[in-house]
This record gives sequence, structure tokens and C-alpha cells, in this order.
Amino acid sequence: MNRIFLDVHALQTVPPSNLNRDDTGAPKTAVYGGVPRARVSSQAWKRAIRTYFKEEHLLDPAELGVRTKKVVELLADRIATSDPSVERETALKLADETVKAAGFKTEVPKRKADQAKRDGEPAPAPESKYLVFLSSRQLDGLARLALEGATDIAAFLKTKENKARARELADTRHSVDIALFGRMVADVADINVDAAVQVAHALGVHRVDNESDYYTAVDDENTDEETGAGMIGTVDFNSATLYRYAALGVHQLAANLGQGLREDEPRTEPVRRAVEAFVHAFVSSLPTGKINTFGHHTEPDAVLVRLRTTRPISYVAAFEDPVRSDGGGHLREAADRLAAYALDVERAYGDPETTLTWVLRVGTATQKLADLGTEAGTLRELADAVGRAVTERLEKPA
Repeated sequence: MNRIFLDVHALQTVPPSNLNRDDTGAPKTAVYGGVPRARVSSQAWKRAIRTYFKEEHLLDPAELGVRTKKVVELLADRIATSDPSVERETALKLADETVKAAGFKTEVPKRKADQAKRDGEPAPAPESKYLVFLSSRQLDGLARLALEGATDIAAFLKTKENKARARELADTRHSVDIALFGRMVADVADINVDAAVQVAHALGVHRVDNESDYYTAVDDENTDEETGAGMIGTVDFNSATLYRYAALGVHQLAANLGQGLREDEPRTEPVRRAVEAFVHAFVSSLPTGKINTFGHHTEPDAVLVRLRTTRPISYVAAFEDPVRSDGGGHLREAADRLAAYALDVERAYGDPETTLTWVLRVGTATQKLADLGTEAGTLRELADAVGRAVTERLEKPA
């Protein structure tokens, strides 16, 4: 298969906010170009993307997965749904044996077991020792296997053939989010999934200094004689114009997804849906740290997407020398720099004959980016155009 990469770049200005906190509660930062910058970790934004898939119904639930330690309970629910006559305790036993046969270690958490014993309650369900990422279709397949061996599940899964089936069910028909972001199981490396997408930490294009808001809360039931606050505290925040970047290996995504949801579906269809959903979710998703306090609901001011056959290229170096405000903000200078740097890099390292470019932008401050590629009027138009182009590339002979 041809190597195909999708680079997604975005400039997004966020107001006073605390999107992603460190262990002290302050917004995360990083030093770049010798000065502190606002930073939002890739983990925080990937979580936001996965959540956006579900909340905005960008994909069918059958094409999404669940990442949890409570995989035994989750599988037991699938077993009970498939066969309502199975009692809960039996379903949990079937699920636990099947999860272990698939290669995931489980145990009853000691803290929960001790608490149940003190309360005189039944022992809690076993949990995996780490977060397990499974697709909806994988869970359904494991549930069917468990019911097939329900008469004596331990003996059923002890056979080499059935144990191999359990492992195969956990390692085929991956969901879109597993195919995109990968899966790592330290104990069973052969069912790991290499991530198709790399997401950079969002980084401010200019110097930033965290600030603190000192707040007070008044007790509504205080009398006139009772002065003072019912609660006081501080919350840290900053504001920044962020450069965001992600690189998607379309060929790796296609390999991870394999055949589509339906046997008669072309292999390019699930890839197209996944690419369009990713572009949409990467652009519009937003980490929700302290969102009730700051209401930082913004969309990117500019999005630049490039489909290429050469290796991915980030344009973050456009901002190694921090943008300095002249009192009129940072966005215009950031957009001008991004446009100029992108042209220079592509002139030196790009392949104009095989690279396609789209631009989505708002406002006059981003005007210089308009000349870099085909302008899309809406995010939906952008995602659709990228999806069509990906399909065409995948259908070309290698």
C-alpha cells in the first residue's frame, strides 16, 4: 500500500482558561525558544477527540471502543444482553475467564474487596490491572465465545484452539479509536496496536505567564451581622494563541481497520469515515478543564490540512522565535508566520506534485493562509474533501 500521511495544523486562540492542569493545579507550560509557553498535553486533546466522536455522533457506536479496567463487568453485561437467562454471578465468571484467555490479567482490587467485607457485601468483580482498550465488536465476539463454553468455561478455554480464538477476537475488528490512537498491553505485546495518529502537545506561539484568580463565595444564608466569605480560594489560568498539530498515517489506519463493518463494504469506506471523523474531531474538540469556571468555548481561527506521500512535517518551528504582541494581539503575526514558513519548508522538502492542501479560516487576520491551498467554506466541506481525496489515493495501485 502507498504511504499516505495527513498533516493537520491549527491556530486557536483561547481566552483566560485552564484547559489542562499539572499536579499543582496550574495550567501546563513548556519552555520553547527560551521562553515559557502555554501547553496542552497530547493526552488531554486525544481524550477530547475520543469524547467528541461519541458526543457528536460522528461514528456509529459499533465503530468505537471502550478503555477501562472494568472490562470483566463490561463483558458480563454483553453476555447478559445476549442471553438474559444467565445469572449475574455466572456472567461475571464467564467474562473473567474469557478476558484472561484473551491475554489480559485480572484481579479483585484489594481495597474494594476489604470494603465489601466490612460492609458484609458480596466480593466485587475482578478488574484488569491496567486500562484495557476493546472495540464494541471485540466485546460482542468475546461474549459469544463465553456463551459457547458456558457449560464449563475453564475447560473450554483451556484448549489451545479456543484460547487462540479468544486472543484473535481481541485482536481483530478494531474500533476507529483503537486504530487511530493504538493499544499497548505490556503483558501481551502481540496484541498491541500501533497508533496511526501522532498528536503534538498544543503550544502557545508567544510567551505566557500564568496568573491567579483570587475568588470568594458568599453564604446565601448569612445574616447582615455575618460578614465575610463562606469560602475563599485561588485558581490559576492563562490565555494564549496555540499552534496545534497532528500527523495521521492513512496507510497505518487502513491496516489497523482491516475490512469494514460489512463484508460487502469496500475497504476504503471505513478508512474514509475514520479520516473524516478525525479531521472533524481534531478541529472542533476541546479539553474541558475548568470549563465551568472559564467557558473557553472557541474554535480554531485557521486550519491547514496537507495530504502527502512524503513524511509528516510539523510547522512548529515557525514559532521558535516567540511572537511578540504590539498591543494588537498575536493571531495575525502567527498566521503570517505560519504561511511564510509553510511555503519555505514545502519549497525545500515537499513534493508539490503529490501533495494536496486545504485551508479553513475565519477573519481577516488569517488572510495570508488563504493562498496555501483550496479554501473550504465549512468544516464539513473540509472533512468531506479530505475523505474523498484519501479514498482516491487508497484506490490507486501501489
